[in-house]
Amino acid sequence: MRELKRIPTPRTRVFGGRGSRNPRDQFDVIERHTQWGLDLLDRYVKFVKERTEVEQAYAKQLRSLVKKYLPKRPAKDDPESKFSQQQSFLQILQEVNDFAGQRELVAENLSLRVCLELAKYSQEMKQERKIHFQEGRRAQQQLESGFKQLENSKRKFERDCREAEKAAQTAERLDQDINATKADVEKAKQQAHLRSHMAEESKNEYAAQLQRFNRDQAHFYFSQMPQIFDKLQDMDERRATHLGAGYGLLSEAELQVVPIIAKCLEGMKVAAAAVDAKNDSQVLIELHKSGFARPSDVEFEDFSQPMNRAPSDSSLGTPSDGRPELRGPARSRAKRWPFGKKNKTVVTEDFSHLPPEQQRKRLQQQLEDRNRELQKEVDQREALKKMKDVYEKTPQMGDPASLEPRITETLNNIERLKLEVQKYEAWLAEAESRVLSNRGDSLSRHARPPEPPASAPPDSSSSSNSGSQDNKESSEEPPSEEGQDTPIYTEFDEDFEEEPASPIGHCVAIYHFEGSSEGTISMAEGEDLSLMEEDKGDGWTRVRRKQGGEGYVPTSYLRVTLN
Repeated sequence: MRELKRIPTPRTRVFGGRGSRNPRDQFDVIERHTQWGLDLLDRYVKFVKERTEVEQAYAKQLRSLVKKYLPKRPAKDDPESKFSQQQSFLQILQEVNDFAGQRELVAENLSLRVCLELAKYSQEMKQERKIHFQEGRRAQQQLESGFKQLENSKRKFERDCREAEKAAQTAERLDQDINATKADVEKAKQQAHLRSHMAEESKNEYAAQLQRFNRDQAHFYFSQMPQIFDKLQDMDERRATHLGAGYGLLSEAELQVVPIIAKCLEGMKVAAAAVDAKNDSQVLIELHKSGFARPSDVEFEDFSQPMNRAPSDSSLGTPSDGRPELRGPARSRAKRWPFGKKNKTVVTEDFSHLPPEQQRKRLQQQLEDRNRELQKEVDQREALKKMKDVYEKTPQMGDPASLEPRITETLNNIERLKLEVQKYEAWLAEAESRVLSNRGDSLSRHARPPEPPASAPPDSSSSSNSGSQDNKESSEEPPSEEGQDTPIYTEFDEDFEEEPASPIGHCVAIYHFEGSSEGTISMAEGEDLSLMEEDKGDGWTRVRRKQGGEGYVPTSYLRVTLN
């Protein structure tokens, strides 16, 4: 019986307990670490989400800012759009708007590639982690259940051993007692034998349970738990790798838009360099050039002599139409137009309320608009005629008579526009004649003849070379019929008498042109030219060659690019 006491009890290791010497036993440590990793993943997703909200708000504010400072009127109706300063500012606004678009692209990429993907991946990791830990806890519960069974069989074996030893001592005492009956001794021996047999069975059961527990414990620590920990380790490493890739996406989203942002910044730099103060001054002069002749010197009037004074042609007090001469301050105020008080102007159809140069420009614009409308109506009439022919040949496609009202309306519009074109052409010719006469009077008075171009047209110097005695007559007589038949020369007179201006663009000759007439200039195919003046509707454009010389060439022979 004493041998039963010497059976060694197993040294158990509680899973995750303090006495464990195996690092894989640290189930709670791994549980805390994996939970921390998933929390870090969720924190990064939340950080990127808030970052996208910041980018979106930034882009929205930039777009609102650009919209606030964009001009309300279209460029063609806004004279300020002709200045390089305004054009550069509009270019900067456009670049800022493009920059805002790139910030929106960054926010979109971060939202799709980081927030959505990592949030989905985090849910997958949480589910996988839950499965692994459920498997680990199940294995731990099975081991703890086996350990409890082992403890129970151990206590039973210990109890049976004590009972067997006690029964053996009782039988031995009765056997030595002379007063004990033989029946009592036999009964005590049988009881001792029974207890000994029960202890032996408990021993066998305990030994079997111990062997089973040791086998389960070895499987738990050397096979089952290492596999679970390997799965958890693989899961955590995959999570860390994916999180690192998410960190990289944050910078990658920025690097993708860096080239476009660099172009935006370069565009702002180019816009800043495009500000041309000299050109803006010329634009301002062209926009508001009046075309009035400069007034002559004020003549001294000697009121001490009662004698009548002969009027002088150069005096401002002598009207050119033979009306009585105004005297005193009233006359000076009436003639010194740059300093006089502006009266309320009445807008007229021929723009005669404007200064001569401004009147000419507005009439030229109106004439171009009418010509475009006329061409549109002519094209529409041709289209209606073709459609009518198709209907006549194929009646099932439509009734030709249904097109008659539209054709009639188009013809009426064409006739109306032709009359308006003729009207504006007459007004324009009169305005150009007035501008040229005013310019010739001013130049002759101040003895500043214009610089002739490299190849001037035949009539370009007729008005500027006339003497002062003919200025009055030339300013009053209407333009000749010859000048009306060849309006290009009238344009040459006006343009070549101006001060040399800077180019407003550049152009490339598409075809070869031989400038044989006065005022024109030759050019070779593919030659680069400087654009001095745009086509005013007569089919000619003034250009300057790099070798020197200016003149007119056909607009259809050029490919024009404005600054």
